[in-house]
Amino acid sequence: MTKADDIFKTNIRKILDEGVFSQQARPKYKNGKTAHSKYITGAFAEYDLSKGEFPITTLRPIPIKSAIKELLWIYQDQSNSLDLLEDKYNVHYWNEWEVGQTRTIGERYGAVVKKHHIIEKILKQLEDNPWNRRNVISLWDYEAFEASEGLLPCAFQTMLDVRQVGDDIYLDATLTQRSNDMLVAHHINAMQYVALQLMIAKHFGWKVGKFFYFINNLHIYDNQFEQAHELLSRQSTNCHPKLVLNVPDKTNFFDIKAEDFELIDYDPVKPQLSFDLAI
Repeated sequence: MTKADDIFKTNIRKILDEGVFSQQARPKYKNGKTAHSKYITGAFAEYDLSKGEFPITTLRPIPIKSAIKELLWIYQDQSNSLDLLEDKYNVHYWNEWEVGQTRTIGERYGAVVKKHHIIEKILKQLEDNPWNRRNVISLWDYEAFEASEGLLPCAFQTMLDVRQVGDDIYLDATLTQRSNDMLVAHHINAMQYVALQLMIAKHFGWKVGKFFYFINNLHIYDNQFEQAHELLSRQSTNCHPKLVLNVPDKTNFFDIKAEDFELIDYDPVKPQLSFDLAI
């Protein structure tokens, strides 16, 4: 069993055994029913990417290409446009969170990145002084939230740190998430931000080091308990997944494309499970 699968099963068991049910829940299922969840608070995981540990489960297939395209939409295009996400990347699931008839998700995610020139500032800070301790990406913007409706960001903060070990420079990353759907989004979000870590490391010609993942509210929705027990019954395949970015060192961050990423040695258990999303 991979480290990610072990953590996955441990968290599922903990939510089912020790979790409490949400109250005054905001999300709804497509049938209009309130989407309650069972949750725990304060989940933490650490992966050493330099040693081959990678935060993706093998207990069900994880759609990495669409997830990486979403990441590029946020941090390269710096956009909230659903038309751009569809036309450029052929990704459609964000349509569920369209604000009114605007064809946007409101002043969220990429719009906040663009507003504050976040990526440009982070890259400049790391270039000027890789050892500084102020490399914080924050998508939590009260002014933007007041300016428009829209889903508040779940994975809202990333912190970056540089370490030198011998002649090698490693980039570490910490992802903080306010809320996370354990069965559907957990490994998608983790994998996305490892991809972002890889992109920034490649920009400077560094190696990727450790990835730290903290989630405040980790939950399973009340229509997913059957799938949770199914995942607990599955046995990991004998594979050791790793995300590789196939571009030369010092490739410009904005020149990296979705097809440059490759998930190697990934043989997830099938069939895929079906989940009714909470919107």
